[in-house]
Amino acid sequence: MNTVGIDIGGTKIAGALVSDTGVILRELKVPTPATDPKALQAAVVAMVNELRAGEQIAAVGVAAAGFIDANQAVVVYSPNLSWRNEPLKANLEAELKIPVFIENDANAAGWAEYRFGAGRGSAHVVMLTIGTGVGGAIVANGELFRGGFGIGAELGHSNFVPNGKACGCGQHGCLEQYGSGTALLNSAKELIAQNTQEGARLRELASQKGELTGVEVYQAIQEGDVGALRLLTELGQNLGLAVASLAAVLDPELVVIGGGVSAAGELLLDPIRKAFLEHLPARGFRPELKLVTAELINDAGVVGVADLARLHSLPR
Repeated sequence: MNTVGIDIGGTKIAGALVSDTGVILRELKVPTPATDPKALQAAVVAMVNELRAGEQIAAVGVAAAGFIDANQAVVVYSPNLSWRNEPLKANLEAELKIPVFIENDANAAGWAEYRFGAGRGSAHVVMLTIGTGVGGAIVANGELFRGGFGIGAELGHSNFVPNGKACGCGQHGCLEQYGSGTALLNSAKELIAQNTQEGARLRELASQKGELTGVEVYQAIQEGDVGALRLLTELGQNLGLAVASLAAVLDPELVVIGGGVSAAGELLLDPIRKAFLEHLPARGFRPELKLVTAELINDAGVVGVADLARLHSLPR
């Protein structure tokens, strides 16, 4: 039976009616009222009702950035959505009168890639979503890993540099501060401020726009700008080191790189692979995982959480 998947981002809410084979049958997008929890809930309810109009659906899956409890019912902490211990499942079920399943957005995307995308055929998959932050998902022996309290696989908040840059989670030195799209943008701004020849193209693009955003950084990368490519390579090296550590702990067959920065393709994957191999324990005496880019891209969240909701609704 079809299900509805909702992916709540910091700037937009994406929703889709999804078949049991992962095919999107109907989709919608609306802006996120991120600072008003009641308005946000109302927007989700309205989107679900529009997507399910004239359809009989089994359940609704809702993906959101943040910590979700072990029962997939409460958003414990969502830094960008003003939710703190929000009983989202109960609130939505009271209005929608249908089973609702709550999941972390990176977990949902990772599950979609495992089931329908780049991870098909592999039982042990790790996904890193490289966007505003660094999201993580772990599929171990065909099951999504959530940990004892439901908030496992927060790979972006693994400690990467002791006493390093401050992170939004309250700690310092998290991988997110060295391997995300935000980290790449911050490095580009620092390069511009140095007023060197290496940052000339980025400086030019920033002056044309009035500010530097990820769009301009990506444009410079596509143009082959030396400064932008060096920063992307450094980002990839950081991620490759992190992947080597993950391999030592999780031993996945496949690592999928998703998120907005993954659009750089091999320009990002190449330095990740090189750094991974340089830091891989017992290199040469063990199988080596494959590194690939995500296939579902922007649809992964809605497809993954819709499929998880469908599986969760099946008789046990």
